[in-house]
Amino acid sequence: MSGAPPERARVDLHCHTARSFDGIAQPAAVAARAFQRGLTHLAITDHETLDGALEARDSAPAGITIIVGCEVNTPEGDLIFAYLDRGLPRGLSARAAIEAGREQGALVGIPHPYDSSRRSLLRDPANEDLVQLVDWVEAVNGRVARSSDNDRASVLARRFRRPAIGASDAHTLLELGAVWTTMAGDPSTPAGLLEALRGPLLIEGDDQG
Repeated sequence: MSGAPPERARVDLHCHTARSFDGIAQPAAVAARAFQRGLTHLAITDHETLDGALEARDSAPAGITIIVGCEVNTPEGDLIFAYLDRGLPRGLSARAAIEAGREQGALVGIPHPYDSSRRSLLRDPANEDLVQLVDWVEAVNGRVARSSDNDRASVLARRFRRPAIGASDAHTLLELGAVWTTMAGDPSTPAGLLEALRGPLLIEGDDQG
């Protein structure tokens, strides 16, 4: 569900529910909590499934747009997809997954590029050519333990001239609102989000002071 387009949107493009193997919050509760925290757009990106995003979208309060997405594990590392119509086949290479997502009109981002504790795409420098194929880079991930990993992600975004966003990567209700990105325009469609990402972006949240 969605309300009137905001002049400035507060967007979190990376969040999990209990439909992920490592999430604990029910989809409806995630949508309600995000609305309470003042978010206008929330991409629910459970691991390898759209179920949580679809449940949250159907139960979300008016005033928040739930973006159906997914965090996809590839041999090279993780990718975030937003505005998917259906799940992607498992086992695809990063390049093939991006192509499959594009066929659905989805947008693609790189989560936690350098986090050494997860399957992060840029832990292997050989994957840098993939940055040119995505729509954004997570410059600030709310669950990254070392701030230096986020700092490196910011440098990566600047070097490849990709929008640098902040996202909570929330796996619990308490983590929602830790980080979000404020952007101009109405990112309620793939075209709208892409346009908003090209404008001024401000990374905000509890973890950003």
